[in-house]
Amino acid sequence: MDNQHRNKVALVTGASSGIGKATAIRLAQEAVDVVLVSRNREALEETVRLIDDTSEKLVIPADLTHEKEIRDCFQQTVNHFGRLDIIINAAGIIDTGTVENTNLNAWDYMFDINLRSVFLLMQLAVPYLEKTRGAIVNVSSVTGLRAFPGVLAYCVSKAGVDQLTRCAALELADKGIRVNAVNPGVIRTELHLRGGMDEKAYEAFVEHSKTTHPLGRIGNPEEVAELIVFLASDRSDWMTGTTISIDGGRAQTCAR
Repeated sequence: MDNQHRNKVALVTGASSGIGKATAIRLAQEAVDVVLVSRNREALEETVRLIDDTSEKLVIPADLTHEKEIRDCFQQTVNHFGRLDIIINAAGIIDTGTVENTNLNAWDYMFDINLRSVFLLMQLAVPYLEKTRGAIVNVSSVTGLRAFPGVLAYCVSKAGVDQLTRCAALELADKGIRVNAVNPGVIRTELHLRGGMDEKAYEAFVEHSKTTHPLGRIGNPEEVAELIVFLASDRSDWMTGTTISIDGGRAQTCAR
């Protein structure tokens, strides 16, 4: 157990599945008290059952497309714990669409969850993270670094997360707040299934992805969680404004 994390408080969005879930569990293993945020209360409770009892847990169901629910979520956190040390912005959605057929409602919905909620939570957290010299870790994507056809709004929203990370890192450095992002390749989560891909198509996508990632496989949420926990810890105390690829080499390749 890493004692540097003990008694810290982390707010994790998207904690009901995938990278957010794995990160919440991993942080709790480091004796961090965890605030778990997602729309799905039942799935959040399942995450809680997997967390070590040595850490305190606060479950907050919230729809991150609604400003009031984001503000309420944040206020519940600080009211309950009285402090905040870490924010992990892991909530995200994906959908297909091109320049020609992406409608404005789909565009706005993607940005509300993938970028707008990230910005608002960061903004709300600044006064508290300044007191604790805290850290923010945003979950971006290889699509924030490279262009991929057919997922236009997703790519642009993740590129926005990367630039938000870099700009905020410069603006908050003098307050002692570090801001970094991780850029995963294809990870075995429910993201694509929730984005409308059926099981058969998803398994075909996974098999194809083994050929597009130089290391020959897709990743798992626990691998990304390890990097996130490192970036949230004092071990990365001289790192800010970084967008780190964790993608089996995917960002280094050309389309194929």
